[in-house]
Amino acid sequence: MHEKSLLSSEIAPPIMAVLTRDEILDEIEKGRIQVDPFIPENVGPGSLDLTIDDEFRVFRKMNSLIRVDEETDYTDLTELRKEPDQFIILPQECVLGITKEHIVLPPDIAGWLQGRSRFARLGLMVHVTAAFMQPGTSNRQVLEIYNASSFPLAIVPGTRLCQFIFERCEGEAEYQGKFKDQDL
Repeated sequence: MHEKSLLSSEIAPPIMAVLTRDEILDEIEKGRIQVDPFIPENVGPGSLDLTIDDEFRVFRKMNSLIRVDEETDYTDLTELRKEPDQFIILPQECVLGITKEHIVLPPDIAGWLQGRSRFARLGLMVHVTAAFMQPGTSNRQVLEIYNASSFPLAIVPGTRLCQFIFERCEGEAEYQGKFKDQDL
């Protein structure tokens, strides 16, 4: 049996890696990652805090069956509201919010949206599903927000509600899907 050995010139394939503060700032300075508005103080050791804007999509109260398929459109089931001071989310309620920041990623950087633990401890789930942001995306982030607590919560626009974790990719790609230029 012949065994193949790794030669010193052979290199293991790159691994996707989380960008730390210095790398995030460097990529922003180079213009490869764009964040508008950008607040340098919102960059942490391994993520960028994003703020919630004053626009929310509230699901209409309905008792009819909603078919879940490729044609289902959440905008048909919701109404858009602007709440400049605060938005009250009731217990067991799900709403959609959007970040103030518009993020543009190069084709070799992707990312993940995560809630912040300080709000999770109140029962606030800031981004329930679909947390992955494709490489090459350019948009503001729509947040699926759920109040898992037994009491109402007031979400204040401008609060750093979630964090974005940047990750360097192996190879390059550019998202061209339905939500490429999403808005709420």
